Amino acid sequence: MRIKLLLLLLITTVLGCKHGPSIEVRDDFKKTFDENNVSGCFAMYDLNNNKYTIYDTSEYKQQFLPCSTFKICNTLIGLETGVIPDENYIIKWDSVVRFSEDWNQDLDLKRAFKYSAFWYYQELARRVGGKRMKYWLDTTHYGNTDTSGGIDKFWLYGGLRISPQQQIAFLKRVHDDSLPFSKRNIEILKKIMIIKDTTNFVLRGKTGWGFINNVEVGWFVGYIEANNNTYIFANYIHCDMALKNPAFEAARKGIPLKILSSLGMTPKNFTY
Repeated sequence: MRIKLLLLLLITTVLGCKHGPSIEVRDDFKKTFDENNVSGCFAMYDLNNNKYTIYDTSEYKQQFLPCSTFKICNTLIGLETGVIPDENYIIKWDSVVRFSEDWNQDLDLKRAFKYSAFWYYQELARRVGGKRMKYWLDTTHYGNTDTSGGIDKFWLYGGLRISPQQQIAFLKRVHDDSLPFSKRNIEILKKIMIIKDTTNFVLRGKTGWGFINNVEVGWFVGYIEANNNTYIFANYIHCDMALKNPAFEAARKGIPLKILSSLGMTPKNFTY
């Protein structure tokens, strides 16, 4: 009898190892999107439990313009190619006055990432060059790997596209140190990605915002380390530009943070 029980346990374990991740579809999250007059997709991966939580599975695998979320990958490429030696490397401001005061100054990598200064990353991309940039997108399988539209525009207005599913997969590889970049460079990225670091949780992430074909698009992607676990998330929103939605900018972060709070990953009413 004991041998039979052991065999049954072994068979169950083996079969369990073959099972893929579990998926929970949360249609109730639609209310949070509707409150902000946007459509979109929220997805989260629970690392310890190998579980996905998804709202709007129809957009989960669709590819969209990455906008400034590409700065995550662009940072690693800049560091790995030696174009930027570390997070303290300064690129001189080109003296073009832009709408954000934070951008109108000389910036180092860590502040350029924090302020999402697109001119800094455009110059970084120009220094990397088209051939090396394409090589690293192909090597890392970042989105559709399309660099058409100009070396300093392809993630803003060009051909690059990425899905919420692919955002999570890429961020998991960042977290796991399994991308083909040096551990040193991945650690630099992880450091500058930190948005909030408390005794209870660490939040890393990057927003994105752009416009294409009369559609306003926005992202917030990243991961939270809390409860001795890691939760990797991607939130994508969009709406017709004609609506001139005043809630759009805040909704990029507000929607996922509200959902993550409801799931117990962050304190209630957490903002940053």
